[in-house]
Amino acid sequence: MTVSAGTAAAAPDEKDPAGAARALRPHAEDAFAHELAALAAQDDRPRPPRWRLSPWAVATYLLGGTLPDGTVVTPKYVGPRRIVEVAVTTLATDRALLLLGVPGTAKTWVSEHLAAAVSGDSTLLVQGTAGTPEEAIRYGWNYARLLAHGPSREALVPSPVMRAMAEGTTARVEELTRIPADVQDTLITILSEKTLPIPELGQEVQAVRGFNLIATANDRDRGVNDLSSALRRRFNTVVLPLPESVDVEVDIVARRVDQIGRSLDLPAVPDGVDEIRRVVTVFRELRDGVTADGRTKLKSPSGTLSTAEAISVVTGGLALAAHFGDGLLRPGDVAAGVLGAVVRDPAADRVVWQEYLEAVVRERDGWTDFYRACREVSA
Repeated sequence: MTVSAGTAAAAPDEKDPAGAARALRPHAEDAFAHELAALAAQDDRPRPPRWRLSPWAVATYLLGGTLPDGTVVTPKYVGPRRIVEVAVTTLATDRALLLLGVPGTAKTWVSEHLAAAVSGDSTLLVQGTAGTPEEAIRYGWNYARLLAHGPSREALVPSPVMRAMAEGTTARVEELTRIPADVQDTLITILSEKTLPIPELGQEVQAVRGFNLIATANDRDRGVNDLSSALRRRFNTVVLPLPESVDVEVDIVARRVDQIGRSLDLPAVPDGVDEIRRVVTVFRELRDGVTADGRTKLKSPSGTLSTAEAISVVTGGLALAAHFGDGLLRPGDVAAGVLGAVVRDPAADRVVWQEYLEAVVRERDGWTDFYRACREVSA
């Protein structure tokens, strides 16, 4: 799962040295440039062709650690170390990497940080949707030039994948299984032959050493646009799991909320860990279909109740506490967010929520204020 403890963001009117306004959400290679530079300066291990860092340093960047000069590298991912090591090692070979998992398991976040650490550029991105055309993966045309001068390399508009092939860097494809099957399969030749034919010009683009591709897919989307067996064989699949314990998930949510709060210039809300733990507990119990003590079986709602959604709920609560409360994160600040995350289907999910509220939350010691706040927003 993701976790980031980024530095404080600039105020809304603060400018960078060039005079441009700071980005609301900087790319990973910009937000953590100081960590990447420190790792590069102290990284004396072998690096694959055109990699900015060695595989060891890439893994350290994602998992965190303290460098010999005292530089603290913040963890970007909290989870089994071996998962990161396998993902990084895959990119050092000629096999593409497929990050698979349920929503909210940090697939996109890990993909971005891997590309930033390996290539120094996480922006060569294809966003998969049901309407993604073949041109988004291969290439398109500048039709003004095409009509004026005919097919030529000058009239060709390279896709992010083509650019990565030519530059020997890392391309990213998000939500691969949402892309139509015939468009997905345009990747087969690219990943197997490491070449992209341009039949209109009788030419091809051959991948430069260092090129690779990271794709992400939601394993709940199987059956939407399943990957063909030919395409799946071109990937090494790494499954990103949900956080293994409440404590781990609470830590992830707390760190990420802190980072988001800083980027939005929200005042720090002290002593919010109790409400974070409460939100995480509710999500985990409803997600697992059983209470934490294992004594009561529960119905699960239709939503995923992922860690990412818990982060969103707590961030919203933090904003409420800062702007409309007394500065302390309280049950009333998160209750509406919890309700919105749980009740996606107004009919079925509301029954699940009411049963959980009355059978579990109402009877739990120390949760009276949370129960009342939830009752109030659920009315």
